[in-house]
Amino acid sequence: MYATYVIWSKHMTKFFHSTEEALGLALQSVLWVVLFGVGMRGIVTQVEGGDYLTFILPGIIALSALAGSVGGGMMLLDERLRGITREYLVSPIPRLSILLGNAASTSTKALLQALLMLVIGMLMGVRLTGNPLGWLVALLLVALFTLGFSGLALAVASVSRSIMGYHGMIFLLNLPVLFASNALYPLDVLPPWMRTLVLFNPTTYLIDAVRSLAFGAQPALVLANSVAILFVFATIGMWLALSAFHRSIRS
Repeated sequence: MYATYVIWSKHMTKFFHSTEEALGLALQSVLWVVLFGVGMRGIVTQVEGGDYLTFILPGIIALSALAGSVGGGMMLLDERLRGITREYLVSPIPRLSILLGNAASTSTKALLQALLMLVIGMLMGVRLTGNPLGWLVALLLVALFTLGFSGLALAVASVSRSIMGYHGMIFLLNLPVLFASNALYPLDVLPPWMRTLVLFNPTTYLIDAVRSLAFGAQPALVLANSVAILFVFATIGMWLALSAFHRSIRS
């Protein structure tokens, strides 16, 4: 765990000393919530008896967490191509700590961005529930979701031979994950075939849980099932990352 902390600390120190990266994260939050959220609010005034910005904000948070996970894979790929990973491998540390350090820094950035989006959303009129425990659980679920997709991104980064190849494989996830979920529309308005597809997407369970825990919406899915699915997704994602990383070391 200490090795994981050292790698996490390295990435976070680099993040806080990189004005461009920190500013980009902040601007992305503002653009998503203010421009997209407020623009869509003007088109769709009411959703399930509530404001559309409140409805869509968990989806925006999930999409930003997915984008951050892709960035975490890019860090590992960049270190592989520059030979930094070789320096990790000659150190007496578990291989898993290398991946966990990357995934932990990615999740930390995703949580910071989620908090920033929540603050911006509240300034735009979004109202949270009065249960701080619900907020905390929602943030933990965002972290689990990020770990799962970080694992997938790290698995792809472990076997990619170029940055362009990585982008070609990983960015195929973005649009399907966004549109094949309940990020933009309620589950009950979807046709049966699409609803079945949406229920195979872990993003759906994160968004529904966050809407319920942080914003007080009536959950469309069983909350305990959503938590369990996100936990299993995070575990599978990191297992795939470790398996791919070991294969890349052997080859």
